[in-house]
Amino acid sequence: MRSHAARRAACLGAAGLILAFATNLPAAEEWHTTTSLIGESKYGDDFAHYDHVNPDAPKGGTLNSVTPGTFDSFNPFIVRGTAAAGLNFFGGLLWDTLMQQSVDEPGVSHPLIAEAYKYPEDYSSATYRLDPRARWHDGEPITAEDVVWSFGVLKEHSPNFNRYFSSVEKAEAVSEREILFTFDQTGNRELPHILGDMPVLPKHWWQGTDAKGKARDVTQPTLEPPLGSGAYKIESFRPGAEIIWERVEDYWAAEHPVNVGRNNFDRRRYVYIQDQNAEWQAFTKGGLEDLRPESSSRRWSVEYNFPAFEAGDVIKREFPTERGEPMQGFVLNLRRPQFQDRKVRQALTIALDFESMNRNLFYGKNTRTDSYFEGGELASSGLPQGRELEILEEFRDQLPPEVFTEEFKLPVYDSPQAERQHLRQAVKLFAEAGWVIKGGKLVSEKTGEQFSIEFLGRSPTDEIITGSYVATLRKLGIDASLRIVDPTQYINRVRGYEFDSVTGQFAQSLSPGNEQREFWGSVAADQPGSRNLAGIENPVVDALVEKVIYARDREELIAATHALDRVLLWNFYVVPQWHRPVLWLAYWNKFGIPDEQPGYLGADIDSWWIDPEKEAVLAKKYSSQN
Repeated sequence: MRSHAARRAACLGAAGLILAFATNLPAAEEWHTTTSLIGESKYGDDFAHYDHVNPDAPKGGTLNSVTPGTFDSFNPFIVRGTAAAGLNFFGGLLWDTLMQQSVDEPGVSHPLIAEAYKYPEDYSSATYRLDPRARWHDGEPITAEDVVWSFGVLKEHSPNFNRYFSSVEKAEAVSEREILFTFDQTGNRELPHILGDMPVLPKHWWQGTDAKGKARDVTQPTLEPPLGSGAYKIESFRPGAEIIWERVEDYWAAEHPVNVGRNNFDRRRYVYIQDQNAEWQAFTKGGLEDLRPESSSRRWSVEYNFPAFEAGDVIKREFPTERGEPMQGFVLNLRRPQFQDRKVRQALTIALDFESMNRNLFYGKNTRTDSYFEGGELASSGLPQGRELEILEEFRDQLPPEVFTEEFKLPVYDSPQAERQHLRQAVKLFAEAGWVIKGGKLVSEKTGEQFSIEFLGRSPTDEIITGSYVATLRKLGIDASLRIVDPTQYINRVRGYEFDSVTGQFAQSLSPGNEQREFWGSVAADQPGSRNLAGIENPVVDALVEKVIYARDREELIAATHALDRVLLWNFYVVPQWHRPVLWLAYWNKFGIPDEQPGYLGADIDSWWIDPEKEAVLAKKYSSQN
């Protein structure tokens, strides 16, 4: 669901981190508010609210949601513990950030806790100025001291922020409302802007004591509801089972342009359910889940036939998206010795029969993903040329020769003959890497050990998307298997890279930057909890990431991104899966929805509201089922 929390998480992911690069940055050393890093924002100084919202949307009601797994912490910034629904890397529902990323334009940030920022011409620092109205939920002002303390805590104890702000040397309060961030480099044009992503934490609360007089510790998990500054606060919870958020009536930023017509639900309730089938049954009956993002092609195609749907009380709707599609695929863990050889990874990529899976499992609704920057001008294609070729030439001796001579294409399984051809090619590549078939098993020529790969999953969906691939790998003599574990164990194993292969998803912005270090950088490879799931430690990839970050203009950024995309593809770190350029949502007919939704996001759930009359009708019809 592209809820507030899920949308912000997706932005990391990034969307991962939807901050972009300038072709016409505003003049340095001037105070800036709404700023676009690609062209100009459609909103000027008279920005009152987003175009798609209803500024008079009524407040009230409860948005009921279901989430898998469990939770044991209200601290989302550390590796230990599983944060409750509604909390994430950016602070989620509880903590505001310095600025807020736009929900309807790429590369745009609007004021929130900070009312403006500035930076020098060489991008060696950035200064943020706080809005004097900014308040914590206890009425205390948000201060420059809070910002400086938050920066220090997050950079020291949050793996994600440690990497994201690795080039920010220090933060210091230069006045009661201004904070100077000093960088350890110049020329990184994204740095002044991504600081706006930082959530600000209340120093006085975290350094205080709880009801029992025990000192709080921001470096540890906690189930004491923290003090926040955002549109919602924790009303009640049952550890691991349920959390209810209530809208803050006197929220300091309720009339900010980014919030007008949004945050309309009085309560947001999350119930934890361990089993996906139980979750589906709960949705069909109503009461526990009002809004469901659908990822299953089969379910979307043939299983929406339950009574409430047939009666028109549940609606399913496609929302087109315009932000590009994430790379989703089977990530091969290079920390495992069997995946060190590029030819092995290429063979595993060739062995995936997408066409049969799409036809038999996905009802033809998926499209193969063939770029880490799918859907737009950032995706590489054809052979490298122009500036991209010049960049790649710097590393020719360190790159696979195919980078320069062959267009990257994934195999197409459109006939039995094609299947035989592709599998023969896979066997040949394995043989070149020292793996041969003996007695029906693919074994090492040196040790006689059978090649094995265990896929890690956490739900029946993993069985569906992995089963066909496992069957094909077994045809090649590979000891292939799938292990399903509970969500908590899954999270812990992924954080610690305890897997052979796992399905990963890498969301990109329309103008990538510093987050690429976390996705592919060598420094992140062995840091627990990083997004470098594959464990990539490639000096060429590192160099290309830096070229993306330090690109001088949009043209240079596109060329550097094409080069990075091409090198990632030809190294076969991920077996690409598929995508859909639409967001599937199913929801109970209890909402008021603005006529238009932002194409960039697909759907802005925060702009929806509860229609009391519709809700009353549903309650009367279905109350006996709950």
